Amino acid sequence: MNPRAGHSVIAVPVPDLDDVVRDRTIRYDSSYLSTDPAFVHAHITLLGPWLDAPTEEDLQTVAGVLATEPTFAFVLAEVREFADGIVHLVPEPRDPFARLTARLAESFPQTPPYSGRYLELVPHLTLEHRITGATAAGLRAELGSLLPLRAQADRVDLQWWANDDCHVRHTWRLGR
Repeated sequence: MNPRAGHSVIAVPVPDLDDVVRDRTIRYDSSYLSTDPAFVHAHITLLGPWLDAPTEEDLQTVAGVLATEPTFAFVLAEVREFADGIVHLVPEPRDPFARLTARLAESFPQTPPYSGRYLELVPHLTLEHRITGATAAGLRAELGSLLPLRAQADRVDLQWWANDDCHVRHTWRLGR
């Protein structure tokens, strides 16, 4: 996949951490800063990359999955680093995110989570990458009083990520 071409992501936005993630995005690639006021950079991916050009039927399929899932509270408190260098926050509980990912992946087998690159899927909110010099310990200290962050998952966005063109393509509400 050509990263400059862009990709779509079905994600739970986390607006309370958007300033933190936006500030980090500026450091490594400001072309991914969105001017769309609905776009939330801080998010937990449910399925991505997803379809580049979903049909109305595809959007309705996602709506059907999300309509049967209630809104839920979660907490972001633990900063970790994956082996590939992604420094992230882990949501608790993880089960609602994992369940949504599994149901969406089942509905769209042609778009496996993360293109099928990982055997184990770990719900997470990406903060930064160690290639920028970031560490889990450093970010833990920097985030300090922001954590633990209590949040509510009540909406899911279809986000488009491309250089100079990040925007929301569709929004659904959980449990509706």
